[in-house]
Amino acid sequence: MDPKTTELSQTFERFKAAIVRKDFGTCTNLLSQLKVSLTGYKSLPPLFEKTPNAIHELTLARDIYEHAVILSVKTEDQDAFERDFFQLKPYYTDARGLTPSSQEYPILGLNLLRLLVQNRIAEFHTELELLSPTALENPCIKHAVVLEQSFMEGAYNRVLTARQTVPHETYVYFMDLLAKTVRDEIAGCSEKAYDRLSTSDALKMLLFSSEKELLEYIKEEHPEWEIKNGFVVFQRAKESITCKEIPSLELINQTLGYARELERIV
Repeated sequence: MDPKTTELSQTFERFKAAIVRKDFGTCTNLLSQLKVSLTGYKSLPPLFEKTPNAIHELTLARDIYEHAVILSVKTEDQDAFERDFFQLKPYYTDARGLTPSSQEYPILGLNLLRLLVQNRIAEFHTELELLSPTALENPCIKHAVVLEQSFMEGAYNRVLTARQTVPHETYVYFMDLLAKTVRDEIAGCSEKAYDRLSTSDALKMLLFSSEKELLEYIKEEHPEWEIKNGFVVFQRAKESITCKEIPSLELINQTLGYARELERIV
């Protein structure tokens, strides 16, 4: 192994150790150094030149970008996730001769989950169509597919309970975001459909297990709602547009007049 690659590997080990101890500031600095170092390898995308150590260099670079994606989840940075995922993706789709990574399907599933959370359904299905039949049978991919189907069907209870059966620990972050999206959707529909709901009905509707959770949600997300006498009272904004009464009797008389005139003409 040449000195440059040896130094890169050592920096990567320090980066992984920083992730374990949750020193994310150090992780960010080391990751920047690693990415700069990777630009000096012609064996990596987009060139893919056949150098003597190409396989080792590709494998090392893939591992670095996989850890970068995991770091973005731990730091809850969706923009960083998207950047790092698209830097990693060529190692899954275009690199040749690499031993399959154990992190490939969990990360591909994470990306599908991210697209679902961001309501980018068209891109979700585009990414899904690019996967192989083997990938589609993987639990990490199937988890995201089932979630999308439940979300589209409006089976929100299945979406929320799916958090308890995540196939990988990194999925919890996006599952929490998805749960919030689902509850916000239900809340928006509820305040348009009802003037008020009993606390017990609101608990069932919003899929909370305790009144404390409901009160915290209202305080953080809908401070305009009120709790009165065991009811959640929705404060809907009043429209400034004045509704005008339709002059139905006048319209009927006009229509009958037009009919009589048509009979005369015929």
